[in-house]
Amino acid sequence: MWFYLAVLLGLYFLRRWYRERQTVENLTEKYVFITGCDSGFGNLLARQLDAQGLRVLAACLTQKGAEQLEKSTSERLRTTILDVTSTESVEAATEWVKGCVGSKGLWGLVNNAGIATPAAPNEWLTKDDFAKVINVNLLGLIDVTLHMLPLVKKARGRVVNVSSVLGRVATGGGGYSPSKFGVEAFSDSLRRELCPFGVHVSVIEPSGFKTAIFNSVIEDVPKIWSRAPSDIKESYGQKYFEKYLQLNLALHRLYSSNVYMVTDCMEHALKSCHPRTRYSVSWDAQLFYVPSSYLPSKLQDALVTYFLPKPAQAV
Repeated sequence: MWFYLAVLLGLYFLRRWYRERQTVENLTEKYVFITGCDSGFGNLLARQLDAQGLRVLAACLTQKGAEQLEKSTSERLRTTILDVTSTESVEAATEWVKGCVGSKGLWGLVNNAGIATPAAPNEWLTKDDFAKVINVNLLGLIDVTLHMLPLVKKARGRVVNVSSVLGRVATGGGGYSPSKFGVEAFSDSLRRELCPFGVHVSVIEPSGFKTAIFNSVIEDVPKIWSRAPSDIKESYGQKYFEKYLQLNLALHRLYSSNVYMVTDCMEHALKSCHPRTRYSVSWDAQLFYVPSSYLPSKLQDALVTYFLPKPAQAV
């Protein structure tokens, strides 16, 4: 029995390997629009696809980011300025993309723009702290997608949404995990709606990587603690803050610097004839976060809170 099961599993993975190696034709004629290209995943993906001959339309938040990207890429790559939290900016970017792609439509939409801060224990934060992150990571992503969908449908193309393993298992406070849980839900509904139109929707779920948005978390925690009300500080205690900061520093040191692991998954979602629905990137994503997301809540809570410090006024 075990032999036949092993054979079936082997045939399944062999078939998947073969299917995933098949790539879309005429890629050099296809347009891909990427948000958040100033740095990190978006910047690397833009350069990666440009080097392979695709027509990249890169959206940056700043003029400086756009100029630096243009200097390191070919004349095929074009840039525009986009603030995903501004509908006027999104509308202007959409008109710009329409002018670039013409009748071909938009083959790929990569919703990469995102921020991670403010991030801290929930009680240290305000409603505006949550809104700041959700407006970029979720509402901005939705706004861009809704504006670009007619162009993607015309090309029968791809939507690639960058979520996170923290959209499966919330391990910290702030708006980051809620926004990524929202990205997962939006992507699921979008995938089911767009399937009849021949449009694929994929979700990228990275774990911790050494990019600018996660570097900012370490810098932000002391600022958030310093402005917290005195009663909050008293209930948690100075030692809690110090250990919490040390834990974040230790985790940051474990983050991978191999950002290509993420952009290679994005590339596959755009180029493969049979893209995956979800790409969980890195070993800790596949060995801890994904399995943990299926555990009963009590077991999941025990795993996530095991290393957390205890507040001064803990019962």
